[in-house]
Amino acid sequence: MKTQTQPSLFEQKSLKGLKLQNSIVMAPMTRSRAIGSIPTDLMISYYAQRASAGLIITEGTSPSANGLGYARTPGIFSEKQIEGWAKISTAVHEKGGKIFMQLMHVGRIGHTENQFPDSKILAPSPIVADGDIWTDKLGMQPHPTPLLMTWEDIDTTIQDFTQAAKNAVEAGFDGIELHGANGYLIEQFLNPHSNQRTDHLGGSVINRSRFLIELTRSVIRAIGKEKVGVRISPYSTFNDMPHYPEIFETYDHLSKTLNKLDIAYLHIVEGAALKQAEGEFLLDQIRNNFSNTIIINGDYNKERAEEALELEVRKRRSDFFWKTFYF
Repeated sequence: MKTQTQPSLFEQKSLKGLKLQNSIVMAPMTRSRAIGSIPTDLMISYYAQRASAGLIITEGTSPSANGLGYARTPGIFSEKQIEGWAKISTAVHEKGGKIFMQLMHVGRIGHTENQFPDSKILAPSPIVADGDIWTDKLGMQPHPTPLLMTWEDIDTTIQDFTQAAKNAVEAGFDGIELHGANGYLIEQFLNPHSNQRTDHLGGSVINRSRFLIELTRSVIRAIGKEKVGVRISPYSTFNDMPHYPEIFETYDHLSKTLNKLDIAYLHIVEGAALKQAEGEFLLDQIRNNFSNTIIINGDYNKERAEEALELEVRKRRSDFFWKTFYF
């Protein structure tokens, strides 16, 4: 029997003033159902069926044509895409749900067969990612060598993300999540194996973190800090992201800096970190550094989620500490 001081997974929560039905967060999951990168009626049904979650985070949605990488993934850079997503946000809101759009630029994890004509595979450095990717026309194909992002490419990409965030709000979304995890463009800047630049975006931890920080600042200026979340995955090797000595320092710095920017939440994919000797210590450090909502993702069910909520209340590390689990 729960006491009044014990938290419940089903209590209403506030996310920077946004009233949520409960502490359950639907994790972003790539589905490859967007024909021509435009949301479909099937996607309306899919998200509306899950509106009972406290917060839905959509599948990775590209801010630009260059950001597309997988077959049939959606974008938010054209009028038709905005119109398609508006139907989805309306369907979720009509059922009392809240929804953030995850903005994902794949960087080097893509293939030209999955892009529009004249699009480019871009990355911090022209280093090929190990592995293959599915294309509808040619089947599995190796990742191509990406083009080195020029200063113009970097400025354009930040502008693309910023406009995409504005487009998401125009489409009725409650906010956006910047996908800085799982080996995509933002994490490619963080990792020295994929970022071997010699300018002020490469080299030191501070320099390699600069792209994410400047991008976050730009999006905040466009739509407000209360509508912005960031996803990270420390120690994950997914999409050819080898470990490096400064992982702890990198995410310690990022969590402190993102806390100063006062964003709505930090979304942590915790599984890989828990397998490392210092990983749990890093997760604790991030929780201490970041004072707003933290969403934790990693194989949770109802029982484990409630145990985690109770543990975090006892530790008094934050007012709201939510555990994400897959439905």
